[in-house]
Amino acid sequence: MSNAFVVEADGGSRGNPGPAGYGAVVVDAASGETLAEAAEYIGTATNNVAEYRGLIAGLRAAHQLDPDATVLVRMDSKLVVEQMSGRWKVKHPGMQPLAAEARAIFPAEQVSYEWVPRSRNKHADRLANEAMDAGKRGEQWDPATSTAALKSPRGQGTSGVDVTSGPGGAGADAAVAAPAVEPVAQPLAEPAAVPVGWGAADLGTPTTFVLLRHGETALTPLKRFSGSGGEDPGLSEKGRWQADRAADALAARGTVQAVVTSPLARCRQTAQAVADRLGLEAGVEEDLRETDFGAWEGLTFSEVGERYPDDLRAWLASAKARPTGGGESFATVARRVAGARDRLIARHAGKTVLLVTHVTPVKTLVRLALGAPPESLFRMELSAASLSAVAYYADGNASLRLLNDTAHLRS
Repeated sequence: MSNAFVVEADGGSRGNPGPAGYGAVVVDAASGETLAEAAEYIGTATNNVAEYRGLIAGLRAAHQLDPDATVLVRMDSKLVVEQMSGRWKVKHPGMQPLAAEARAIFPAEQVSYEWVPRSRNKHADRLANEAMDAGKRGEQWDPATSTAALKSPRGQGTSGVDVTSGPGGAGADAAVAAPAVEPVAQPLAEPAAVPVGWGAADLGTPTTFVLLRHGETALTPLKRFSGSGGEDPGLSEKGRWQADRAADALAARGTVQAVVTSPLARCRQTAQAVADRLGLEAGVEEDLRETDFGAWEGLTFSEVGERYPDDLRAWLASAKARPTGGGESFATVARRVAGARDRLIARHAGKTVLLVTHVTPVKTLVRLALGAPPESLFRMELSAASLSAVAYYADGNASLRLLNDTAHLRS
């Protein structure tokens, strides 16, 4: 017979975004006994990110106790409860990978969600604040010193008793700058678009993608379409030299903490040169591959114009048009590249990551960061083995820091 658990989770941010932490507790639904606690200071983040991180921690703790258990999640975040219940869509790109991670822990039929007032989420609330207090001291939360359970006798989180949150609660502290949760009378909608400009808040360390286009292949100087649907050429002698020069330049900067590459040979070889120089392992992200150019693979632009003039005109006019023979549209490429971007931001939050990829993915990441239209892809120059960089901040904004830098290839 499987167990029945109640997971209470909370997250807070002192600044929204600001120093953030979460707390979660697993309770036996029958006896009210506390079975597990979790809390963590997560650096600079928004309230919503902290709430989702608390949910994930609580579900993981419950899964470790019994993967077959039925779980009732109680949270004072209307946003998380409604999104995880399927009544609201998860539109914000920063929330989508967190929601997906939470859904993957248990089968959907084993988990249900219930919104509760903050006063009935006191145990998790105190855990979140203990984590934030520890972070303020430059420490991580220590379960041995936690007093959350003592200050939240069993029953306050599950019985429905309305206990006013005292000083130091996640909601109370966060409310100095912004409430951790919107009032019940005004349910949270999807996060609004962040305005362009400079904000007063300290958004912390961004996640930075250094974008390296692969070195030359035999097809590169001939300007032939070379995507993911034709042959998979490796680097030429000049391409290997370019990869080595890029590796030297990146080693001199000393900022790259992880290397991720397209699965195609020219990128793998370029990434390996850099990874070896930096003492890192190169991971592979399938969705960083180049566009599939269909029947155009291996042809020059002029040859495509001669053989498929109507298809070429349509392709130049619309991001939804596909190359002849079942290739990919730029719209399709943009969707998969954006998905890879979001996964990598979630996986490498606050780090500098080298992405070794191709012309279209690099240009797509740049245009999405700028909010530029699809036709901007045709208005960017991107040389072999060039470096570009985009920084992604906690509020959802992105900043283009570098484009088509080839200084390392001039010596």
